[in-house]
Amino acid sequence: MEKDRLIEGTGDVDGQTGECLAGTTESSASDSIHKASRTENRGGSAWPAGIRIWTPPLESMPEDVMFPLAWEEMMCRRVGEGEAPIMHIWRHPYALTIGMRDRRLPRAPQAMDKLRREGCSVAVRVSGGAAVPLDEGVVNISIILPNPDRKLELHGDFERMVSLIAGAASPWTSEAKAGEIAGAFCPGDYDVSVNGRKFCGIAQRRQTKAYILTAFVIAEGSGEERRRLAREFYDEASGILRPGQAYPDVREGSMGSLDELAGVPSAEAYMASLVERMIDEAGATVLSAGPELPFDELDRLSAELKTRYDRD
Repeated sequence: MEKDRLIEGTGDVDGQTGECLAGTTESSASDSIHKASRTENRGGSAWPAGIRIWTPPLESMPEDVMFPLAWEEMMCRRVGEGEAPIMHIWRHPYALTIGMRDRRLPRAPQAMDKLRREGCSVAVRVSGGAAVPLDEGVVNISIILPNPDRKLELHGDFERMVSLIAGAASPWTSEAKAGEIAGAFCPGDYDVSVNGRKFCGIAQRRQTKAYILTAFVIAEGSGEERRRLAREFYDEASGILRPGQAYPDVREGSMGSLDELAGVPSAEAYMASLVERMIDEAGATVLSAGPELPFDELDRLSAELKTRYDRD
């Protein structure tokens, strides 16, 4: 497998399987929404032409949360080979994705097994970062883009993603801001929040000739319930370590959903606004069926990613 580059907006740094850089080292992230408007290309869009949008039905999502992550890895390779860019919007019924640092906590295997016995799918996330609970109220967004010249435009990439996330919420709120929220799970300089409570985190995953801008958005339900699940995982996985030493100090009052913070009526409503905005900004095309990928190769890649990342 080619040596991939992990670049995260979460503030995590982990170079075990490739080069991994923090999303930003400055405090300017709070201006991201305004800066993104200045990163647009001359055609008026921050995104390349020809983006496709694929939103698989929730009921079609496999139980193993590694499957959509493997799907994105394979699509990233295809985009790097010349296929059109694609935006993947998906949800999972019940899962926890964790980072490689989380996986190396003293009792991480026991904490993961406990969740799996409770019916929760657990996977080590390819894009790094830290623990993120997923359910049908959490919208996952991945935009897979070509990068034939292998340029690194870290700040601009995160800024346009922040602009898209906040813009999709604009029918309900104009208060979305970027900047790290103390006490949030999966913290980073490009957290997106309303009134000091985080609802979105952003990361980036690079291959040789393409990359993935990825985000989670807590659209509906209780932000506190998701925070509690992340904290329970860390309490179980940390062993003798203390919060802040090797894992985030996830604290009450740090997380919220767009439902709670801005009155967004449902995850579906936010997803529809997101699709509409990408159509308006980039002339994107909505696919009625996903790109055909061989399931045997997806299964092999899923197993390969587990072997590569889910280890001590």
